Amino acid sequence: MRTRLALLGAALMVAVSARLSAQTEARAILNAKLQSDLQDISQHFGGIFGVRVVDLTDSTTFGVNDKLAFPTGSAIKVGLLIELFRQAERRPGLLTERRPVTRAAQVGGTGVIQHFGDGTSALSIEDLAVLMITLSDNTATNMLIDEIGMDSVNHTLRGMGLTQTKLQRKMIHPEASARGDENLSTPAEAAALMARVARCELPVTKASCDRIRALLEIPKDNPVREPLPSNVRVAFKPGSVEGVQVVWAYVELPNRPYVLTVMTTYGADGTDGADAIRKASAAAYSYFARLARSTPYGVRVPASVLKPPPLH
Repeated sequence: MRTRLALLGAALMVAVSARLSAQTEARAILNAKLQSDLQDISQHFGGIFGVRVVDLTDSTTFGVNDKLAFPTGSAIKVGLLIELFRQAERRPGLLTERRPVTRAAQVGGTGVIQHFGDGTSALSIEDLAVLMITLSDNTATNMLIDEIGMDSVNHTLRGMGLTQTKLQRKMIHPEASARGDENLSTPAEAAALMARVARCELPVTKASCDRIRALLEIPKDNPVREPLPSNVRVAFKPGSVEGVQVVWAYVELPNRPYVLTVMTTYGADGTDGADAIRKASAAAYSYFARLARSTPYGVRVPASVLKPPPLH
């Protein structure tokens, strides 16, 4: 009897092992397709293309040049936003304090504050943050850097294990950029930061994290959104300077949320970087949309019968 039970147990283990092996092999083929698509985008991009994709369900990652340091453009403002809310929790009332807009503070590039009259307006600290994220307002950003300190932003980034993500100059400071004082990160570290935003693993309370995500989810024009259905929530921050196009995004796809960070440099113009971001976003969405309502065998089932997976 014991021999028969042992044989049945062994047969069951073999069957389960074979089934898991088949599932693993099928998923590996699907994974290889996404990796190949990302490498193809890199190969056809005239400059340097970096990307990191993270499956927040099972921590599977994909990447091309994802540990290479790139200029961040305005995407670095995500780190500034986190540090602002960290300080606001220690300085009650900070977000509602108002600061005057002066001609001396105004800089060009994106945003609207550069067009305000000298000393005619005063904005709250939180309003400055909204303008920094939604319109990528450079004057608002520089005012916030003055408020909370560049060193404080970098200290908080290092505290989250992001040693290559650095705020080293204010916005629209080409002289500092020419000296090498560039704002930098890697696609891998940027993805780690956006995964922290997704999981609310930030050095702030849950309430502050929710507000940070809400600001990042305010609609903005960017190629990362174009391939995605309008009902899919995306928390993201794009960035660009001449020759550089960047986006850091958390895509809240039901049943299969993911992070996508794309960083490009040495671009010929703004259109080639935008096209690379669009293609990477389309490739990532195609992959995760296939997984979102599928069984391990690839059969599509109603979302209602699936248990939403925890974030990893």
